[in-house]
Order: sequence, then C-alpha cells, then structure tokens
Amino acid sequence: MTTERKRKKSAVKLRIEGEMSIYQAGELKRTLHAPVANGVVLEVDLSAVTELDTSGLQLLVLAKKAAQARQGELRLVACSPAVLEVFDLLDLGAYFDVPSAASARGMPAARSPSGVSHGS
Repeated sequence: MTTERKRKKSAVKLRIEGEMSIYQAGELKRTLHAPVANGVVLEVDLSAVTELDTSGLQLLVLAKKAAQARQGELRLVACSPAVLEVFDLLDLGAYFDVPSAASARGMPAARSPSGVSHGS
C-alpha cells in the first residue's frame, strides 16, 4: 500500500494505492486520521485500491465520522472497481456519496425484492 498526500488551503488530497486491509490497518488509520482537522475537507482517491476488506472499510467510516465531528468532510473522489464492489455488496454507496459499480458501468441499479432501487 502506498499513499500520497497534498494539502491545499482547507482541503487535503490523499491517494491510496494497493490493499486497504487488516495488514495495513495501522498505517491506514494514521494516514486517514492525521489530516482531519477542524473544517478540513479530506478528498480521498481510491481509484488504485486493489482490495478493500472490512478493516479498510471500518477506517473509511471512522474517518468520515471524525471529519464530521470536526465540521469537516470526507469525500471519496474516485473509487476502483474493487471498492465499488464492496460498497455495492454492503449498500454503502449513498453513505459515501459515490455511484454504484453498476451505474459506473452504465448498467441499471440493482433492485431489492421490495422494488427499491439500490446503488443509484
């Protein structure tokens, strides 16, 4: 896993590459939480993430909550197919404000048995 961080006024841009898994959880936690300050927007590029497990997902959720608690924001500006697959599986696209993998490929969003659209 590699990361790259750039700071611009009230925004911090972070690009994560490789795996976001239990094996990188300690480093990822420091990387995601260090730039979260009062009113800062953390823009995270996940387009080069090859694997996302529940540990990596938990860190994204915690970073989002930490940013919100400090009147900041976590924005996922790009997601790899691996990330979108996990978000679709767990119906988290809306939580992170990212389109579903299906819509990213131009396919209709999945529908639940109740007819409710997921991932749009």
